[in-house]
Amino acid sequence: MAKVAVVLSGCGVYDGAEINEAVLTLLSLEQQGASYQCFAPDREQMHVINHLTGEPVAGESRNVLVEAARIARGNIKPLTDARVADFDALVVPGGFGAAKNLCDFAVAGAQMTVQADFLALARDFHQAGKPIGLICIAPVMSAAICGEGSRCTIGNEAEVAAAIEAMGGEHLECPVSEARVDTEKKLVTTPAYMLAGSVSEAYAGISDCVKEVLALS
Repeated sequence: MAKVAVVLSGCGVYDGAEINEAVLTLLSLEQQGASYQCFAPDREQMHVINHLTGEPVAGESRNVLVEAARIARGNIKPLTDARVADFDALVVPGGFGAAKNLCDFAVAGAQMTVQADFLALARDFHQAGKPIGLICIAPVMSAAICGEGSRCTIGNEAEVAAAIEAMGGEHLECPVSEARVDTEKKLVTTPAYMLAGSVSEAYAGISDCVKEVLALS
């Protein structure tokens, strides 16, 4: 049975991990015979968003790990506890947390930096020849993790695709129901809610992403 490290970036589409994507990732892993352990950075998230209004909440701070524990039902560990030797693959659901708490793409665009602990872990997976699945907006980190020429997708959003190319990646267009595989880099990506209009649409691509990741492990 393959064992997969799943990195979450908080809880909630606007400031953390996209909840549907995270749950669908865990469901797909179970359905396809893999086990998993969730991790998240033990740090303050970039900001807190009121998900009813979409507006930032002044004066409030939340911890990424504590928030992500909501999704994982408490079964989660600090990112610094993750060891590549213990796992066969790495999967990262999307949501703005991936672009705010795992990196700063949401504010820096193509000049982004990736959070140091996450970058070190993800690069260790890549250097160990273990597959990585990046979902939704998370593929903007592809070149930073897997090197120049990394082939990935966020669907067909032109501005984000251009930023991926500017950072040294190669963007591939992809429908919501599919994933794209860079066999050389052992990198699998899917658009999920970059394109999805429903939970079932997101599930189709995420399930395909998980299938391809497990096939490479």
